[in-house]
Amino acid sequence: MKESLKVGVSGVRGVVGESFTPQLAAAFAQAFGTFVGRGPVVVGRDTRPSGPMLEHAVIAGLQSVGCTPVLLGIVPTPTLLLATKESSARGGIAITASHNAAEWNALKFVDRKGLFLDEIRAGELFDIYHQGDFPLVPESELPGATLMTDAFQRHAARIAGYVDAAAIRARHCKVVVDCVNGVGALFTPAWLRDDFGCEVVALHDQPTGVFERGPEPVAENLEKLCAAVRQHGAAVGFAHDPDGDRLAIVDERGQPIGEDFTLALAAWQVLERHARGPLVMTVATSLCVAAVARAHGAEVIRTKIGEINVVEAMLKAGAPIGGEGTGGVIVPAIHPCRCSYAAMALVLELLAQSGRTVAQLRAELPEFHVVKTKLPIRGDEAPEKLRGLRRYFEERGARVTLLDGVHADFGDRWINVRRSNTEPVLRLTAEAATPAAAEGLLRTALSEIQP
Repeated sequence: MKESLKVGVSGVRGVVGESFTPQLAAAFAQAFGTFVGRGPVVVGRDTRPSGPMLEHAVIAGLQSVGCTPVLLGIVPTPTLLLATKESSARGGIAITASHNAAEWNALKFVDRKGLFLDEIRAGELFDIYHQGDFPLVPESELPGATLMTDAFQRHAARIAGYVDAAAIRARHCKVVVDCVNGVGALFTPAWLRDDFGCEVVALHDQPTGVFERGPEPVAENLEKLCAAVRQHGAAVGFAHDPDGDRLAIVDERGQPIGEDFTLALAAWQVLERHARGPLVMTVATSLCVAAVARAHGAEVIRTKIGEINVVEAMLKAGAPIGGEGTGGVIVPAIHPCRCSYAAMALVLELLAQSGRTVAQLRAELPEFHVVKTKLPIRGDEAPEKLRGLRRYFEERGARVTLLDGVHADFGDRWINVRRSNTEPVLRLTAEAATPAAAEGLLRTALSEIQP
């Protein structure tokens, strides 16, 4: 396979027309249909221009092995996950490269419970793909396809039933939402108005899949959102990623509060108002989230990075809230997956019930600074570089764990360096009490990787 094709627990993704082709998508759909067996398989996509082409390929692949595609069209990824479970389908395929650039696309594979495949089951699927022995059905047994047009409405109803929608409506929040020309453009502005009575200013709200800002909802991509919050006097700004599973927040002053604080605020509201129990987060999630959990008497459980790793630990522990420091909030009572819509609803509920602003709430949380970067690297170089980092940090007194890459904990600061699940890069995340200390950790690691 070409180097730009990434195959792993996050599915299969690549550059369209190079490593990622309709033929590849059809073959993986055949493999998935073989893996789950004949029956309905839910299919949805984001707004990328390559989406319709790949959707047709996936449909053909599924039908060729006797599976009936259940077509959702353009939907948020969390909507597809919930629909897969509620429709009693054999599984689902989400056609989205999430935060990757527009020229990328991907297939993400979902089991009948509406959860992404774990590492073991993903390995079984990839074995079937590589064997290429698919049970093709004769023409007389080829299934048709069906449409599901109310998947988002069902998802929205679950969210509205979880939070105090009346309290949110009574607050009449003015919200600016940056839809990044993704799935949020079709759903979010109307959802905020209709379900929660918000006054909405929408940015990048044409669902073209041609992203007018960087697809990741990180501070450097949110300048227009920050300016719009200030211009319109909004209570909060929300920023999507292209498939609607991650959320970043801008406060009423037009300042990004950082993706980790999305989970911190959501956890605050869940543990304060909805349910008690442990909080599950990845090794690269901010200490501020752990502080929220401890303030509510909740145990903190850390996992490897990756949504399915967090979800499995949450279900095992009965955790009411969890997620990742990239703006991924998971509320199993709605559905055990990252969901920007659940995150928005919880933040709006927190604003309504507390009577405070986002900046005031942020000021009540402990001050930690997270800095992140990524370094392009060939796959064969990564193991040696990580081994060298492990030795370097151990020699300097850090408590080093290998749960996910190299995680060096100095007590008041930490750094995590790992291979990306979705890109040919090393991801470096550091946290400390000051930006300078966190950036110093990054510089140290980078100098060891690239002396």
